[in-house]
Amino acid sequence: MNTNLLLNFTVDKETKKIRVEREFAASVVKVWAAWTQKELLEQWWAPKPWKARTKEMDFREGGHWLYAMVGPEGEEHWARTEYKSITTQKSYSALDHFCDENGTPSDFLPGSQWLLSFNENNSNTIVDVLITFNELSDLEKHLEMGFKEGFLMAFENLDEVLESQQ
Repeated sequence: MNTNLLLNFTVDKETKKIRVEREFAASVVKVWAAWTQKELLEQWWAPKPWKARTKEMDFREGGHWLYAMVGPEGEEHWARTEYKSITTQKSYSALDHFCDENGTPSDFLPGSQWLLSFNENNSNTIVDVLITFNELSDLEKHLEMGFKEGFLMAFENLDEVLESQQ
């Protein structure tokens, strides 16, 4: 990984938000594709040795992505992302929550609102991810589960995917 790339991970407990800013050494077109096409998402979304496996994906306003995070022993953790608004190659917002394999929300942890922005920075792209939780306890549970470590590991996977496309 190029250590000169921007990386900020901020937790604001007062507003119940996590903000992650991460720069990638690729064009907005390529980075957007990696976030919005299941064939690319599956290559990087899960921190190794886990894998993401898509059951359904319809990237459009009102559409969703239903996927499992599959562990090395075959264990599955299901999640669903519901796309709310999309401005192609600029931003999208979504509701994200844990669920069962049919997409039924889990009682385990309430969902969170995601807003992602994609901004060109010379020949690189900065992705700004703002995650809003309803309750502080939900934010804290995500952090206790290793969200920061896992998300940052997934970004390293994304670096590799983007590099392989050069």
